[in-house]
Amino acid sequence: MLRSARTVISENQSRIDDPAVGDKGLGGKVVLDLAIQKYKTSTKVDPDSIDPKSPQGKLLRALMDAIVEVMNENQTLINAPGNGFKGFIPAVFARLVDEAFGRRADGDAEIKVTAPLNLVRNRKARPDAWEAQVISTKLLQTDWPHGQPFSAMLQEGRPAFRVMVPEYYGESCLTCHGVPKGEIDKTGYPKEGAKLGDLGAVISITLYH
Repeated sequence: MLRSARTVISENQSRIDDPAVGDKGLGGKVVLDLAIQKYKTSTKVDPDSIDPKSPQGKLLRALMDAIVEVMNENQTLINAPGNGFKGFIPAVFARLVDEAFGRRADGDAEIKVTAPLNLVRNRKARPDAWEAQVISTKLLQTDWPHGQPFSAMLQEGRPAFRVMVPEYYGESCLTCHGVPKGEIDKTGYPKEGAKLGDLGAVISITLYH
């Protein structure tokens, strides 16, 4: 669901940054409805078919509520007339949703979009020791199956099932992360010189028992 919603933001980036358009028509419910459509297509599952009282249903709805919250709270920024680049990009959206989800999950789960340390632009997204080890010894290895997650049970004060889902640079990502390396992109950061298909991020999920 997070990936689906982030894709909605990516597909509407030019609209969000269009200074000639005021109300972008991207309120929380609109974005969530579009994300649900993409979720259904990719998973073949209707969120309404998942018992809202089950652990999966509870967390999925917490994430859906977080998507609505983030979009509604950022309407003034997104709809500011006369302003071009707003800084409301998929990565920022995902971080805000992750934070809102964490508050709603009531200690049952956490989501963080992280990356190899040399690619992290926001300190809040820095990988912890376990994440960094998995990235370097698993996900970055040339023989690691493309797109395959890594999971493990850990003891972090209480049992925790942790999952690392690799994500790779697509064409739209290279606008800010591609070549020429070192050139300042529209967000004010130097480009990393990435190529299409390189590991660019990892969705780190923690489910507590």
